Amino acid sequence: MSEENKNLGTQGKEDTLKGKLKQAAGKVESKVGHITGNREMEAKGKAKEVGGKAQSVVGKGEQKVDDALKPRRTEDYPEDV
Repeated sequence: MSEENKNLGTQGKEDTLKGKLKQAAGKVESKVGHITGNREMEAKGKAKEVGGKAQSVVGKGEQKVDDALKPRRTEDYPEDV
């Protein structure tokens, strides 16, 4: 079994958390840009927010894949669970 499969759930949790943090930071940056009239900052904030959302979705997907693989790993490698 590859090391990648063992840690997919953990990686998914990390990606979900990092994505949510990026999303929040982007939202703040976008709001500050809007309030100050800095369109470039506002656009960068929105881009960061979208990127964070995407990373969070990928992380949730990784967790689902890990959950789907758990029964198989348990049968094939009971000592790894």
